[in-house]
Amino acid sequence: MQLTVLLSLLFLLSTATTITYGHNITSILGKHPSLSTFNHYLTLTHLAGEINRRTTITVCAVDNAAMSEILSKKPSISTIKNILSLHVLLDYFGTKKLHQIRDGSALAATMFQATGSAPGSTGFVNITDVKGGKVAFGPKDNGGSLDVFYVKSVEEIPYNISVIQISKLLPSDVAAAPTPEPSAMNITDIMSAHGCKVFADTLIANPDASKTYKDTIDGGLTVFCPLDDPFKAFLPKFKNLTASGKESLLQFFGVPVYQSLAMLKSNNGIMNTLATNGDKKFDFTVQNDGEDVTLKTRGTTAKIVGTLIDEQPLAIYSIDKVLLPKELFKAALTPAPAPAPVEAADAPKSSKHKKPAADDAPSDSPADSPDGDAADQAADDNASVRLDGGRVVAMVLSLCLGLLLL
Repeated sequence: MQLTVLLSLLFLLSTATTITYGHNITSILGKHPSLSTFNHYLTLTHLAGEINRRTTITVCAVDNAAMSEILSKKPSISTIKNILSLHVLLDYFGTKKLHQIRDGSALAATMFQATGSAPGSTGFVNITDVKGGKVAFGPKDNGGSLDVFYVKSVEEIPYNISVIQISKLLPSDVAAAPTPEPSAMNITDIMSAHGCKVFADTLIANPDASKTYKDTIDGGLTVFCPLDDPFKAFLPKFKNLTASGKESLLQFFGVPVYQSLAMLKSNNGIMNTLATNGDKKFDFTVQNDGEDVTLKTRGTTAKIVGTLIDEQPLAIYSIDKVLLPKELFKAALTPAPAPAPVEAADAPKSSKHKKPAADDAPSDSPADSPDGDAADQAADDNASVRLDGGRVVAMVLSLCLGLLLL
């Protein structure tokens, strides 16, 4: 009896840590050649990666003929992304739910609405169960017209992702509107509208750093802007930097190459920045932990918490902390001195203090780092030696089983 119980627990615990419930929209649509164009443009616009990272989602796909109609107008890739993002509903609508909508109608938010590109509520879609068993769809800004209909279910993973086919693309003048060329995009306006206004205002106030960002966009630019609260807390230290230090610090949050979130996850490692110049490396390390992407320097670890824009060649992400480059904050990253020996505790304290060496303090930075960074780094270091609880229990049970079998 004991042996049977141990074997059962061992099996369950050893497999518990490997169960996943992910989905891959590219693979799902790849089984349906008639939806290949829609599938291709989900990949090209990087919407596929966003869809794969979300749960409780519905993708409204259209066939190749419907895609050809919009492509014949030669829209920019950014406009295509807006149109397709209107077809990604941020809720789960399987076939059963579509035909059992409470009160016969529902309003669903879309990925287009979530990006902030849709003014007002133009990124919402009306879903109505009409007479004759049909289900109709229409953008909220379409004057109440419902001329797009449910065709069939492509694939359903209950309450995770539902992929359905609809009769044609949802008509929306807002989503189909021409988008500005990358160089014409105002990146500080984008940052300000998505929780990074303090960083944006600081960048605007530094013409040289601001010009570097603007001149880089066409060739590819990825920006990691700190959210308002952490950057506001950092401002007193920023103001203590020299003029060149301030410029380098601001440029440190830009990377002169386009990186989608999927690319960041697959391209872990050291990344140069706009501030990189010869011996002044000004780099950081990109790492991913499951679905999270982190940026690390010697003294800080920041996590990507939002996508402000992802339209090749420009990507802007928000991060939850201010990264400290070691070139500006060397003193902040120097290990603290070891505590005095216990036996000396009763000895009279000297009134003299050793003056820190001049070389220990960076010329472009204050001597301390933002509050909490040292603790955060310690937590990160400790995390690197943790073992998965399920696996530890499984190892213990395996040992017990071995002893029973002896």
